[in-house]
Amino acid sequence: MAKYEDKPDRLQEFKAELKEKKLGRLYVFFGEEAFLRNYYLQQVKKLLLDDLTESFNFHRLNNETFDTTAFADAVENLPMMADATLVQVDDIDVFKLSEGDREKVADVLSDIPDYCTVVFTYETVSWKPDKRYKKLWSAFDSNGKIVEFAKQNHRDLTAWITRHFLANQKRISPDLCGYLIELTGGTMTALNSEIMKICAYSGADEICKADIDAVVEPVMEAVVFQMTDLLGQKEYAKALLKLQQLLKMQQEPLSILGAIGNHIRRIGTARVLIDGGRQAGELASMYAMGDYPARKTMESARNFSAAFCKKASALILETDYRMKTSFDEPERLLEMLVLQMSQEA
Repeated sequence: MAKYEDKPDRLQEFKAELKEKKLGRLYVFFGEEAFLRNYYLQQVKKLLLDDLTESFNFHRLNNETFDTTAFADAVENLPMMADATLVQVDDIDVFKLSEGDREKVADVLSDIPDYCTVVFTYETVSWKPDKRYKKLWSAFDSNGKIVEFAKQNHRDLTAWITRHFLANQKRISPDLCGYLIELTGGTMTALNSEIMKICAYSGADEICKADIDAVVEPVMEAVVFQMTDLLGQKEYAKALLKLQQLLKMQQEPLSILGAIGNHIRRIGTARVLIDGGRQAGELASMYAMGDYPARKTMESARNFSAAFCKKASALILETDYRMKTSFDEPERLLEMLVLQMSQEA
């Protein structure tokens, strides 16, 4: 998902409001880091509501329950035995409503009572404001804060992972943090779950790679990385086993092929950088990678020639064409690709 660029400091502003216990009237929460979004939603609820009166003062609307009348009523409802109400609207693309409904939503958002806070959340539906509808866009832009919970960078994730292991009386090295980020895809939701599994599995104070490998189910991109790494190490049979692992994960063959293509492109770029005497930091900058995966990609690229990268890219394009035009089984075409890449390597 693209980063919302118009007001990049909105997350920090929202955190400051939360810390000062002075929330605004209107927020939009979106972004791929669901863990952070849900965490801060809970912080908002904790600040505005209490267990005794939550059922009266918390109004949640979704695709099944949302209409403009219900929304207006929820916003206007007076708090019962409390000072505030919270209205949470999940995955409603208000810019796709009829003209009359857009007008009504804009009117409500332009006059939210002092006692009410409205939060629009977006997870399965993208937040894509259509600024051609000026009245509705102005209602959001003028009265609210649009907060993106983006995927965290490598440094912040490493610090966060380290803290979570320490909370469980365990230590982990920065390199193993990077390895864990690589295996999980780097979302806090996935990392939180895997950290709990690792802590439950490991009986030692210091986490080792074997602990991670024993319980963490790697994402597709991580297995593709391992597969190409094995090709570079001339472990061709093991590389083919990694492909079988991907297929057993019930990943679509075209998705697997796309991931292989993306990684080979990064390997090719790393090879060019190496030949030019450049460092891993440039690769990290070009592909928005963390330090650990950038260094690992550079290390892997040292095992391949520029000619291999060029030939592998051609083989991937050919396999893509055959998958889309022939009656051959996609799984067999992937196996043939790995075998051909093994020969080239």
